[in-house]
Amino acid sequence: MITRQEIFNIVDLFTSQSTINFYENIFDNLDLSFIPEFIESKRGPKGYSRHALTRAFVVMNCEHFREITLLCDFLNTNLKIAQLCGFDITKPLPSYSVYQRFIHDIDNNLLKEIMKSQVNELIKLDAIDNSIVSVDSTPIKANTKYNNPKCFSKNKFSNEKHPKSDKDCKLGVHTANNEDSKKNYTFYWGYKNLIMCDAKSGLPIYEVTLTGEKADVSSLINFLDKINSWFSLKNSKILADKGFDSKANYNYIKDVLHSEAFIAKNKRNSKTVETISCGNPLCEAGLAMHKDGKQYLKGSIKQKFCCPFRTSKDDSKCPCNHPKYNNGHKNRGCIKYKSISTDYRSTVDDTSDYFKLYYSKRTESERYNSRFKNLNLENASVRNISSISNLNTLGHICLLTVAIAAIVNKKEDKICSLSKLKRASYLFNNLIFYILLSS
Repeated sequence: MITRQEIFNIVDLFTSQSTINFYENIFDNLDLSFIPEFIESKRGPKGYSRHALTRAFVVMNCEHFREITLLCDFLNTNLKIAQLCGFDITKPLPSYSVYQRFIHDIDNNLLKEIMKSQVNELIKLDAIDNSIVSVDSTPIKANTKYNNPKCFSKNKFSNEKHPKSDKDCKLGVHTANNEDSKKNYTFYWGYKNLIMCDAKSGLPIYEVTLTGEKADVSSLINFLDKINSWFSLKNSKILADKGFDSKANYNYIKDVLHSEAFIAKNKRNSKTVETISCGNPLCEAGLAMHKDGKQYLKGSIKQKFCCPFRTSKDDSKCPCNHPKYNNGHKNRGCIKYKSISTDYRSTVDDTSDYFKLYYSKRTESERYNSRFKNLNLENASVRNISSISNLNTLGHICLLTVAIAAIVNKKEDKICSLSKLKRASYLFNNLIFYILLSS
């Protein structure tokens, strides 16, 4: 029977000191007390520590591994890191199936509590606050051949042809750019991760994984309501792209959250009506139309405009000889309506400098989405919503923990960069080595 000390005497089992330092810093700043370490069982072995398995998935994110098999190989060849995770390296490490069962069975609410704890810690460290927050979503493609561009299966993006490999995924549409009116979109089978970020630090506050068919616009209120239950959004400036634009979302932010909405207006289905400087529309002949009363509706007012020669008895007055002018009615000519909204959304001028000043800070959401995608979570390696939701939450926990570790170790400039913090650990280790060598 090989002893623990004999294992540590084998040089090949040691990992570089810089890597060890990095993971020590990460794990020291990760509170897993919300998860019971072992599941009580009346019979059989108690199994692997769930704390150790959670840390292992943090390693998976830090190393940018997409597949669980790569995590298994890494820990088996870097036993010191496996020991830091909490595994007994004198015994066999968990197999692929153990990790797979864990990521499927762990309660996502427990992981959410860890994420909240990390956010609250960053609030204490003055890295996160509620003054300016930004909401965005990123697609998560299911692990199915239909998402492969090289798959030429007929009607692969049809609801009638659901992938057999992942029964939970749904058909979603990803708009390449929500900032313009061009309909540049792609279909995919999968999910989406809805994320709120602190727009100043670029750090995540909350997230939820939804199936791909869920529209951003209809998911926002419930999402904000869950966040506001533990992270106050009162007096916040809430930013979002036009995929979240609706009267209901604007009103919820103003009336319930008592905050300010900076959501880009969705003008894709609006018609541009030619008008003069005072706002009166022009008829087909290019003449300014006259106001002719209002219709009062719920949430809006419709201003009626009529032909300037409406009461004229002269058949030659209309320059374009419009069919509605010579219709035999008492009131001649065409009619147009202009909606005058009275809701909060209509009062927000998205062309103003004030709006543009705050809305520009939404780029932090885009930057964070890019960092999240670098964890290789954009293309799912597992095939059910439970596992995907848990992997996504662990990804956010990983990036929050990196930020905490950076601040604690006086490397505030590294809070938004996993790679920079790892590199800083490497450089620090080399510096110590050269100091010792020179002495």
